[in-house]
Amino acid sequence: MVEDSKPVYLRLRDIIAASILDGTYGDGDMLPSVRALAAQQGANPLTVAKAYQCFQDDGLVVVKRGVGMFVAEGASRRLREAERRRFLDTVWPPVADQIRRLGISAEDLDLQRV
Repeated sequence: MVEDSKPVYLRLRDIIAASILDGTYGDGDMLPSVRALAAQQGANPLTVAKAYQCFQDDGLVVVKRGVGMFVAEGASRRLREAERRRFLDTVWPPVADQIRRLGISAEDLDLQRV
């Protein structure tokens, strides 16, 4: 499976990103500590720290020394835009090609269920 070949820190990044996009963590909310997330996900704390560092490098997470890590203001909007762009550029084209090859219609997809 493609997901299994992804480095662990990128899989953790995806989990954190999904939590932000789903609204589990909103702008300004405190994220779990590195140790807490590592325990929750069964990961090495250094690997979790690397995942958080990706968000920090992208300006999506801010660190308040001695307090913790927080979702940056506007992070959910920026993350949603970036993920939407990535989906439309890389995920959707092969899916659309497969839909065309199989002759699947919009009615077949029943987008109401999504």
